[in-house]
Amino acid sequence: MRKRVLSGMRPSGKLHLGHFLGVLMNWKKLQEEHDCFFFVADWHALTTEYDRTSIIRESIDDMVIDWMASGIDPAKATLFTQSHVPAHAELHLLLSMITPLSWLERNPTYKEQLREQTTRDLQTYGFLGYPVLQAADILMYDASLVPVGIDQVPHLELTREIARRFNFLYKGILTIPEAYLTDTPKLMGTDNRKMSKSYGNAILLSDTEEEVWAKVKPMVTDPARQRRTDCGNPEICNVFSYHKIFSDEETVRKVDVGCRTAGIGCIECKKWMFEGMEKVLKPIRERRVRIVGSTVSVRDILEEGTRKARETASAKMKEVREAVRI
Repeated sequence: MRKRVLSGMRPSGKLHLGHFLGVLMNWKKLQEEHDCFFFVADWHALTTEYDRTSIIRESIDDMVIDWMASGIDPAKATLFTQSHVPAHAELHLLLSMITPLSWLERNPTYKEQLREQTTRDLQTYGFLGYPVLQAADILMYDASLVPVGIDQVPHLELTREIARRFNFLYKGILTIPEAYLTDTPKLMGTDNRKMSKSYGNAILLSDTEEEVWAKVKPMVTDPARQRRTDCGNPEICNVFSYHKIFSDEETVRKVDVGCRTAGIGCIECKKWMFEGMEKVLKPIRERRVRIVGSTVSVRDILEEGTRKARETASAKMKEVREAVRI
């Protein structure tokens, strides 16, 4: 039975392998099985990029092209821009009236980002309240399923609490969403830190074959392998973690044994991993080139999807206003 799915992504430029493995592979599967709404979360991007908004608009086309190159089909899923559906802001406002401040302050993601983003001033009303906007995004479309990783389940629970409170205070018209747990492979950046363009350790979906190899070649390996004849421990090697994702079982076994016995060198190991990675990246890269060289217009695709999203949102807001009696 097809269910409604809602998910979004902040426009922050071209996407990397982490986005593909963690989000887009799952979106591609969901669009075949359910009624999917995937949106450009440009208002959410404002919570951290409010002082450099040009990057948001500039990033939208690149991000959506990467979506389509990864297999997201506008004929199978509704792709739209959050800020072009003003009803999101209205529902956000109404939900903010009933959301206790303590619910937002205890949000673990809020606390974590305040600790991590030391160079950004995130002590803003918008950043504290972004889970309410997220709740509006989800509840607007009566989404039954929201794809999340296990670490994001507490975040979705806040949306569920807000929906239950609304239904109790007014009328039971908001669908209580369920988490659709995704098995996200753990993929670190090339320097073994979190993969991020800001760290310069990300392998982009749009990188050429030469650019990918240039990033793979200096990847951090087991520091114990100072010389070719030194034995290593693949379990602490970042390249081996990539092998587990991109290489076949035979190659993984060969690398495991070869590393521990100094039977292979690190460059040889990286070349085998690179070959497996290219089997994933090459088709995406080729589709991306075709999309960019075609007459396909990202703006037209988003405009059509946004029209459908507005119709759905308008019908829901009519119910909401009647329930709140305003």
